[in-house]
Amino acid sequence: MKLYELTEQEFREFLNTHPLKSFLQTPEIAKIKEKEGWKKYYVGLKENGKILCATMMLSAGNFFGKKVFYAPRGVLIDFENQDLLKTFFIKLKEFIKLHNGYVFRMDPYYSFIERDIDGNMKDNGFNHTNTLRYLEKLGFHKVKYSEQMEWLFALDIENKSIEEIRKGFKANTRNILNKVLKSNIKIRELDYEELNLFKKLTEETSKRKDFQDRSLSYYQNMYQTFKPLNQIKVLIAEIHFPEYIKNLEQEKITISSKLETLSNAKANDGKRKELQVSLNSITIKLEDAIRIQKEVGDKLILSGAMFMLFGDEVIYLFSGNYKKYMNFNAQYLIQWEMINYAVKNHYKRYNFYGITGNFDKNNKDYGMYEFKKGFNGYVIQLIGELQLPITYHYKLHHLLSFIRKTK
Repeated sequence: MKLYELTEQEFREFLNTHPLKSFLQTPEIAKIKEKEGWKKYYVGLKENGKILCATMMLSAGNFFGKKVFYAPRGVLIDFENQDLLKTFFIKLKEFIKLHNGYVFRMDPYYSFIERDIDGNMKDNGFNHTNTLRYLEKLGFHKVKYSEQMEWLFALDIENKSIEEIRKGFKANTRNILNKVLKSNIKIRELDYEELNLFKKLTEETSKRKDFQDRSLSYYQNMYQTFKPLNQIKVLIAEIHFPEYIKNLEQEKITISSKLETLSNAKANDGKRKELQVSLNSITIKLEDAIRIQKEVGDKLILSGAMFMLFGDEVIYLFSGNYKKYMNFNAQYLIQWEMINYAVKNHYKRYNFYGITGNFDKNNKDYGMYEFKKGFNGYVIQLIGELQLPITYHYKLHHLLSFIRKTK
């Protein structure tokens, strides 16, 4: 077995058939990162002309003339095959050292411990702790904070009808969705020229939730790169107030009419109370709608999300909402739109993507997990980020970082 630099086409063909494939390992991502100053490599271990394992790697930096090598969501290998792991990483280490690297980083799309919807370890589920131990034996160090998400939430949709999936939603999610479907909120896909509208949503959300947003150029690069391949969608939820207000007024008239025709019989007390609650709710919605229309005009963007469509899954990658309009629950409609798309186009998994892995209800980010959990599904725990020291510069880098933090 020998390690070779692969052509882009060789690597792409191997990636597309590998069970651990991810859009982050694609040549498209490599080309985006090249624009940011990274250098790309495609390497693979071959035997008798056949590729046994491979990875896309990026290199950058200048730490005493040495570089970081990083395989985003790599490597593509059978992690249960210890002989293959050993051979590949010995040869990869030699390759990286030859190309002035001092550390190799990877965060494979490889599930670590099987979990249920609540994040609990599944009885008789898989547990790949032995794989992690073997990688550590080969010299890898598990890091505490991964660059990519280590915890995900996903919904299996293979061979399921949309109604079957909908029935599986939690009752509260189903009820909210039913109401939003009647609210005249429209979903539409953004063009490249409109990505600034999506950026405004993510920017507002990042300030509110205290995380670093991506630049508009990042979203534009992703769109330009993956849209020709039909592997990206950016959706927004938009409300049209004239139509929305008209429907609320009609609903108010209908309920008022029912109340007026209802007799005063004791048997109707429950029905009367139910209708009055509905009438009060619609009256409040109508007043709010009229007020917001005066403030913003006839149209208002409520929510948005970017989705990747790669391999067997649809990935809910980025999103944004305006806090003051969260009560419209437009984000539920966006998810419903894309779940429908995933089912119609025969994807196997709908990936809600990142969660924190902290399942404490008092955690500040619990709401993100609770929202995704409402659609049913299960927690995925990946193996996380692992680093393989190549030269002594790895320890030196950690020492200097520790000194800086101490100071």
